[in-house]
Amino acid sequence: MKAHDGMYIGGEWRAAAGTDLIAVVDPADEQVIAHVPAGTAEDVDAAVSAAREALPVWAATPPAERAAKIAALRDVLVARKDEIAETVTAELGAPLPFSQAVHAGVPILVAGSYAELAASYAFEEKVGNSTVYAEPVGVVGAITPWNYPLHQIVAKVAPALAAGCTVVLKPAEDTPLTAQLFAEAVHEAGIPAGVFNLVTGLGPVAGQALAEHGGVDLVSFTGSTAVGKQIGATAGAAVKRVALELGGKSANVILPSADLAKAVGVGIANVMGNSGQTCSAWTRMLVHTSQYDEAVALAAEAATKYGDRIGPLVNAKQHARVRGYIEKGVAEGARLVAGGPEAPCEQGYFVSPTVFADVTPEMTIAQEEIFGPVVSIIRYEDEDDALRIANGTVYGLAGAVWAGDDAEAVAFARRMDTGQVDINGGRFNPLAPFGGYKQSGVGRELGSHGLAEYLQTKSLQF
Repeated sequence: MKAHDGMYIGGEWRAAAGTDLIAVVDPADEQVIAHVPAGTAEDVDAAVSAAREALPVWAATPPAERAAKIAALRDVLVARKDEIAETVTAELGAPLPFSQAVHAGVPILVAGSYAELAASYAFEEKVGNSTVYAEPVGVVGAITPWNYPLHQIVAKVAPALAAGCTVVLKPAEDTPLTAQLFAEAVHEAGIPAGVFNLVTGLGPVAGQALAEHGGVDLVSFTGSTAVGKQIGATAGAAVKRVALELGGKSANVILPSADLAKAVGVGIANVMGNSGQTCSAWTRMLVHTSQYDEAVALAAEAATKYGDRIGPLVNAKQHARVRGYIEKGVAEGARLVAGGPEAPCEQGYFVSPTVFADVTPEMTIAQEEIFGPVVSIIRYEDEDDALRIANGTVYGLAGAVWAGDDAEAVAFARRMDTGQVDINGGRFNPLAPFGGYKQSGVGRELGSHGLAEYLQTKSLQF
């Protein structure tokens, strides 16, 4: 695992404009494993200039040729998947098997899907006496989070490249090594100089400079709702397009006809994956009052099995934040049935898998995004009550519904104010649009809907 001491700009690694560094810490043992440059507005300006210079040629490149380059990038990611997994484990703390299957595996699927879409997408269509063209929006400023460091990069960069856009990436400061590895893969795949550029740095400095830059046509951001609001305001003032994938507080609704044991078991597993650091995690489990006690017992038993199977949280700040939410839950009257705020290890940012019972919808732990391995079990009286609770937050990113048959679950899911719902344990689909209602964001990622975010429309009348 090698850390570069520069930025990837214009097809080469260049020295950073400043001398400040960011320490990369292994959250499992709290040891510094590398340093990367902390980019400045000057670095961002150089990267945007490179992207603008490369834009005309890349935008004019036939879609089939862009598709071939994305396929080559996918192939490099496949060849380096073990290195990717090891890097993610080192800087994020995810257990290696999870990094191999999810953090390395999913981005490969997504990159492959965009290689196919770039070749097959209808960038031109006839509408009456008009020809309508879907053209690249321009230079994309991509700002990505640490929780799925490679997936979030690929989910933005691959569709942007497929659309004919060029990109400047500012990755999260906690996981910059994965981003540097991705830049190496871009170079190895032969993607032309300036089409993809990387600037590592802090959000308030490099991220803000990228969001504000006049040479950026679209800002694609994944992260907290609070920062997303700031970026949206900045972009709005400049009449600049944004794509925002923000927070979530997803409901796992278990209807009385469902297989309770399966629904609870899968629900707990969903939250414990990636140590709960998933914006779409089903952190609110809604159970009918007639099955509530049984569900609580099943959830507590399931959660305890993850005690030594989940990794640490990403950093000390996140560790303290999640433990604070657990303490808040206890203070507000929720009942701990598994885990708690006490650190399970003397070293590392670990939090015990935690399950709360007797949670009411207005409690803090039922309303705010915790971003840790914490589940709140909430009882409901009937379906209308369940729907009111499920829709009763400012978020609307994802969710799940379990029932005796799919039709019953679908009928409930259609009434949920959320962007994506898994029906009876539905599997991940890299072609399905992902994004939120309400304060969970603007726009969609993945599949053709994700590609459309990076396109603008022109019509010619004859």
